[in-house]
Amino acid sequence: MTAPVVRSLLETDLYKFTMWQALLHGHPNSHTEYEFVCRNQPAYPLCELRAELERELDHLCSMSFSDEELRYLRTLRYIKSDFVDFLTVFRFQRRFISVGTEGDTLTIRASGPQVHVMGFEIYVLYIVNELYFRRFDQAAALAEGRTRLQAKVAALKAFGQQPARRNPFEFSDFGTRRRYSGAWHDEVVQCLAQQVPEYFKGTSNVYQAMRFGLVPIGTMAHEYMQSFQAFGVRLRDFQKASLEAWVQEYRGDLGVALTDVVGMDAFLNDFDLYFAKLFDGLRHDSGDPVVWGEKALAHYARLRIDANTKRLVFSDGLNLHKAFELYGHFADRIMTGFGIGTHLTNDMGLEPLNIVMKLVVCNGQSVAKLSDSPGKTLCKDETFLAYLRQVFQHHNS
Repeated sequence: MTAPVVRSLLETDLYKFTMWQALLHGHPNSHTEYEFVCRNQPAYPLCELRAELERELDHLCSMSFSDEELRYLRTLRYIKSDFVDFLTVFRFQRRFISVGTEGDTLTIRASGPQVHVMGFEIYVLYIVNELYFRRFDQAAALAEGRTRLQAKVAALKAFGQQPARRNPFEFSDFGTRRRYSGAWHDEVVQCLAQQVPEYFKGTSNVYQAMRFGLVPIGTMAHEYMQSFQAFGVRLRDFQKASLEAWVQEYRGDLGVALTDVVGMDAFLNDFDLYFAKLFDGLRHDSGDPVVWGEKALAHYARLRIDANTKRLVFSDGLNLHKAFELYGHFADRIMTGFGIGTHLTNDMGLEPLNIVMKLVVCNGQSVAKLSDSPGKTLCKDETFLAYLRQVFQHHNS
C-alpha cells in the first residue's frame, strides 16, 4: 500500500498560515468557493485520478496538527497564540470539498466557511501532482532530476565567482504545489541547504522548514487581497483595505506586498507613502519583471524613499537563469529575492502540470485577479470582470 501523499498538515506554504490567521481575526464569517483548473494539456486525462484523489482527501480530512507542529508554530514571532489554539482543534471537513469529472477534465471545488476551506489549495495541488507523476518511469525521472539538480548547484557556484554587487543573490524554494513528489522535494531542499547555503535562504514549505532547520518564507497570496473585493469596502478601495488590515495584524512583520491583483499600475496608485514606508518590499507574480521592477524603483524615487532599504521579490515562473538575469539588472539598486518553484521541485525531464486552485466566489459574489500576464485571469463572471477593469482602468486580460 502506497503511503498517503500528505505527510503533515504543516506541509503547506507559510502564506497559507499567515493569511489564515489574518482572515480568522478580521473576517471569521466569510464564505468562499475555490476551483481547481489545469491550464495545460496533461499526458493523460486527469479524470483518471479521481478515485485515488478521493482517498487522499479522505486521509487529509482525518489529520490533525501534532503537538510538535503546534509548538513549532508558536516559535514564529508573528503567529498569535489564539490562532495556534484554533489549529489545535482544527480538522478539514470532507463535506466542504467535492471531486468530479466532466469528460476528461477533473473538477475539484471547495466551498464553505473561508477559514475551513482556504487551506485545501496547496494539499490538493501537490496530491494531484504526485498521483499524476507516479504513472511515469520513476527511475528515469529521478536520474534526470538529480543530474539537473547538480547542474543547478554547479551554476550557483560558478555564479559566485562573479564580482560582488551591492546586494547579495538570495533565493528560496517556492515549489511545494507543483512538485514531482514529497520525497524528491526533501532531496532538493536538503541538497541546496547543504551545498549552496550562501544563496539558498529558505522554503515556503513550513513542514520542511521545521524538519530541516530552515527559514519559512512567505507573506500573502492573491486570495487574501481578492477577498477584500467582497468584504463591504468600496471596490476601488479593496487593495488599501487589505494592506491596512495586514499592517494591523502583523505590525511590521511579513512586510512584502503582492502587487498584481489588479495590475502593477493600479497597485502603485494605492501604495502611497504610508504603505511604502511600512512595507519592506514588493512581490512580482505576473507581467514583464524588468518593467515591473523599474516601475517599483520609480515609485520609491517619487516618494523619496531609498530603494536600497527595500526589496523586490520575484516569483513568476522563475528558473535560475532568469533569476541571475534579474539579479544582474537590479542588484546595485535594490535588495532582491527570488522564489523558484517548479524549476526546482519538478525539473525531471517531464512536462509539469500547470495547475491552480483559485478563489472564485466570496460571500456570494465573484472575485477576480486582473493579471498583467494575459491568460492568468481566472473568473467566469464577465460582468464583474468588466466592472473591475473599468474601476481600475485595466485593459489586459
